[in-house]
Amino acid sequence: MITNNELSKGAIFPVGDALPEMYSKYFTGKAYLNMLTTKGVGIGNVTFEPGCRNNWHIHHKGGQILLVTGGNGYYQAWGEEVIKLVPGDVVNIPAEIKHWHGATTDSWFAHLAIEVPAEGASNEWLEEVREEYYRKLK
Repeated sequence: MITNNELSKGAIFPVGDALPEMYSKYFTGKAYLNMLTTKGVGIGNVTFEPGCRNNWHIHHKGGQILLVTGGNGYYQAWGEEVIKLVPGDVVNIPAEIKHWHGATTDSWFAHLAIEVPAEGASNEWLEEVREEYYRKLK
């Protein structure tokens, strides 16, 4: 088990607390959330332990922007190849695109999740990323 101290090494923002049940049920593995601001545009620092990833999901209406701040991770849009992410990468996720993101198997991963504001915006959580598929990623 990784401690918050280990996850914090090299991190730009504090790791925060383990995801509450309302979100953690949509993740395989353990992740942490530190909401940096909820005024205007919500920005959360999300930190994934090695091997942790979220389920496939869709941001309806607003979309999302990921700013990678630490570790190594993956992003994949439905029907497209997986993209390996490193600090400094920016991922613009348009509304209505089915996707997932998370850590590689051997590294923690952190990103700022910026919710693009839109009237009636919502998230739809879908199926897990299959273990046998995820373990084959390079």
